[in-house]
Formats: sequence, C-alpha cells, structure tokens
Amino acid sequence: MAASFQFLAAIRGCALLVGLLLAAGCGTTSNRTLTEQLVSSHAVDEAIADIDFQPLRDEKVYLDPRYLQNVKGAGFVNAEYITSAIRQQMNAAGCLLQDSAADADYVVEARIGALGTEGHTVTYGIPSSNAVSSAASLFPTAPPLPTIPEIAFAKKSNTIGGAKIALFAYHRETRQPIWQSGIAQSLGTAKDTWLLGAGPFQGGNIYDRAQFAGSNIGLPNPFRKVEDSPIPVDYDAPFDFREEHLADAEHESDEVETAMTDSQAEADLVDYEEEKASDKKPEPLPEKKDPKPLPKQEPEKVTISG
Repeated sequence: MAASFQFLAAIRGCALLVGLLLAAGCGTTSNRTLTEQLVSSHAVDEAIADIDFQPLRDEKVYLDPRYLQNVKGAGFVNAEYITSAIRQQMNAAGCLLQDSAADADYVVEARIGALGTEGHTVTYGIPSSNAVSSAASLFPTAPPLPTIPEIAFAKKSNTIGGAKIALFAYHRETRQPIWQSGIAQSLGTAKDTWLLGAGPFQGGNIYDRAQFAGSNIGLPNPFRKVEDSPIPVDYDAPFDFREEHLADAEHESDEVETAMTDSQAEADLVDYEEEKASDKKPEPLPEKKDPKPLPKQEPEKVTISG
C-alpha cells in the first residue's frame, strides 16, 4: 500500500514538473546591439555624473574636444555623445560655456581611458557539444552522429560596458593649473537569466525594474544605482533649471534684506547709546578754591607784677 502511494506521488511530481516546463516557455536573444549601446551609454552617463564642476561655477569655460575626436564606441556612443554629456554636466554646475577658447577664461580638457563592452555566458548543466560527431567523421564507414544538444537547468548571460573619463582645467592666458576631476569610471550591466527553460529574466543597472523577455514585471531592480550625483542632474528625467535660479535669486534677496536690517539695527543701537550717554552726563566737580592763608598769630605777652 505504501509503495503504491509513493509510486503515485512520484508520477504526480513528474507530471507537475513536465507541466511547469511546458508552461514556462523559452526565449533567446537574437541581437545584442541595443544592449551594448545601452550599457556603454549608461557607463558614460554615470561616470560623468560623478564629476563635480562646482569649482568652475559662474566662470567662462571652454571645453577642448580635441582629445575626444577619435573616440568610437558602440553605435551612437562616440565622441559626440561624450562631448555633449560633459557639456551638459558643466552647464548644470553653473559653468558659462563658451564656443571658442578666446572668449573663455578657463580651458577644460577631457580624455577617455576606456570605452567598450564585453560579455560572458555561464551554463549550469550540459552544454551543447559536437565532439562525438567530429570524432565519428574520422572514420569513413561510421554513420553520422548528431550533435549533443544543450541540457541546462539554468543559464546566465551578462553584458558589461565600461567607461573611464578624466578632465582638468587651466587658465587660458597664464596656463596655471586650476582644477582636476580625478579618474571617474563606471560600468553598465545587463543580466539575462534562464531557469528551467523559462526566460530571459532581465536585470542590470540599465533597467529601472526587472523584466521578463523585454516586458516590465514590476519588481524593483536591485542592481540599479540609486546614489545621488554631486550635481543635481538626473539623466533619466527632465529638469527645469530656471526654478533653481529663481530660488537662488530669492535667497540672495532675502540675505541682502537681512543684512540691511542688521546694519540698520546696529546704527539705531549706536544712536540710542549716544543719546543715553548724553542724558546721563556726570555732574561737574566743584571748582577748586585757593585756600586763604591763616592769619599770623603773635605770641601773647605775659606781664609779671611784683
């Protein structure tokens, strides 16, 4: 009785497993050109977003692009894209961008140390192989053998894009060094995962949320970078800088008004202290009178009778 019950349970488990495999489906990625462009552009944007141009705020600055002209990345992620992204970050920091070096007080030079993509795939199971077929071909009389198909319980494919950027600034006339950004580097990642033939489940920091075969499944993406950059720029959302400038202008006017009020209060306090000092004048000391000389005293004469 117990053996028959275990046999029925095993059949039900196998049937359930087969049903899940049939219902899960399978997906493949035919072309990764778009993914490569996304990871490359994301790496560039994140690296530039970490650069703080605040030391050059309100200064006339010219970006020298001569050392970016030969940069060729994946698709549209090239020298033009990098130059525009740097100019946007400088503009957001309050730099006064100039079209020529002659009109600027400071010159900023930029360089790219790395820009590229790479990928790798990991299979948990038995990968496809044609070793047996190749070995059988060595014998003319042997029948052709089929290629062993891939039998994978899970599969993972990752695409990584990297960017390394550095900038420095100097005074146009004196050539005196003014500022340098240091090395800014970042990675863009895309992760595809298949589990028991179902997939791809897509993640990585180029996606806002986890996806299934290109469709948003609503789960938060744990790989996405959430730290704020030193410059208040969000490349993923529109931002109106006029609101920030208006807020700064109002703040400055409040500071001026407060300063005038403080100075007026200080002046009033000085006037009040002067008036108070004038009201309480010390009483004048009595005039010194020359002391009158004491009259000269003559000794009394003593008369002796006798």
